[in-house]
Amino acid sequence: MPKIATADAVDRAALVEFLRPRHRAVLMTSRASGGTQSSPVTCGVDAQGRIVVSTYPERAKVRNIRREPRVSLCVLSDDWDGPYAHVDGVAEVLDLPEALEPLVEYFRCVAGEHPDWDEYRAAMLKQGKVLVRVAIDGWGPIATGGFPPGR
Repeated sequence: MPKIATADAVDRAALVEFLRPRHRAVLMTSRASGGTQSSPVTCGVDAQGRIVVSTYPERAKVRNIRREPRVSLCVLSDDWDGPYAHVDGVAEVLDLPEALEPLVEYFRCVAGEHPDWDEYRAAMLKQGKVLVRVAIDGWGPIATGGFPPGR
């Protein structure tokens, strides 16, 4: 039996519920030249329903967001054939020290509790991490691949 593609329109609450357990995404930002920069990222969803990504300030995605904050993400399931969703939004970059506690929240929503939060905070400071937060303002359906219905 062939797998039939699906595209289920959802409201914001259902979208956030779908996104929370999924931590793999492709983040798309705009290059200065006008092209698209695609970056595979590990992501989470914070308590306010924003997509969060931990990264370094030197990365192209960060430079791009600082210049043009409109971004898109394709959030994927762990299973390549699993459901996915396209999300649009406006990103902001939080630098240290402001980013420190949001980085703790990021870790919790992606990996759970850390065995030593003081050690984690020290590592984030030493590594100079930043946090990207995306306020979601648009999204497509929760979709799966497969044959078009009726084929």
